[in-house]
Amino acid sequence: MKSTYGERVFYAINGLFLLLLGLSCVLPLIHVGAMSLSDKNAIASGSVSLWPVNFDLSAYHVLIDDTPLLRAFRNSVVITVVGTLLNMIFTVLAAYPLSKRYFIGRRFFSFLIIFTMLFSAGIIPMYLLLKALGLLDTYGSLWLPGLVSVWNLMVLRSFFEAMPEELEEAARIDGCSEWRLIWQIILPLSMPALAALSLFYAVAHWNAFMSVLIFISSSKLHNLSVLVQQMIMNQTLMQEIGNLQPDLAMSLTPEGVKSAGIIAMVIPMLIVYPFLQKYFVKGVMIGAVKG
Repeated sequence: MKSTYGERVFYAINGLFLLLLGLSCVLPLIHVGAMSLSDKNAIASGSVSLWPVNFDLSAYHVLIDDTPLLRAFRNSVVITVVGTLLNMIFTVLAAYPLSKRYFIGRRFFSFLIIFTMLFSAGIIPMYLLLKALGLLDTYGSLWLPGLVSVWNLMVLRSFFEAMPEELEEAARIDGCSEWRLIWQIILPLSMPALAALSLFYAVAHWNAFMSVLIFISSSKLHNLSVLVQQMIMNQTLMQEIGNLQPDLAMSLTPEGVKSAGIIAMVIPMLIVYPFLQKYFVKGVMIGAVKG
């Protein structure tokens, strides 16, 4: 069907808007990456834009050798991997029964869960609760409060509801148990939704910042987000680096090291996303629309 003149104008304006929106997100990241790979003089003179000037890896060398980057990276990986695994286990265990019409109390439990989206206890009661449970200064204080996202739970429940009931009936006729039905039939068919929700959970854990600052006091347990924030706010960073490696510090600027820290934090998620991209849109759209 041939598009009208008005539709073509709309598509052109919409495409231009999306292009500008995409560039506004990508260009700052490219600029930060170029600064992290440029030498001191280029950064100080402001000649770095979207391409490294006088290519130099000194900032990354200092970041790895003189800051707890590797430890913070390991902590971020542990927080993200274990946290996402726990999130998906409990989200599936909650969404599956709520998607079944024969589940007694389905509406009541759904109401209680959705009610938590409107009201929350607040950070102080949460802190006191985690203290009473002995979870402060442990990663449990990061995993337990957000164990299940209500929004993700509702999306997955809708996805399960859209599955044909004949599929489960046929499996039960063949003697399939409930756990085997979930593990061998429901979950493999739900990979698009599971991948999309896993990405949501993983990004949230990887970028965890305020919860780490509030609930975890030991610097040895801090993740990359906190380390990068401390590098950006700490005005004595270059002095500390200069005391460790005077010769190398002479060729660095604080902006270069901070830019390298930001890139080190962003790159892992940029690497993971392409592997889940093919599931992302399909999973969210199918789970959000009841067919």
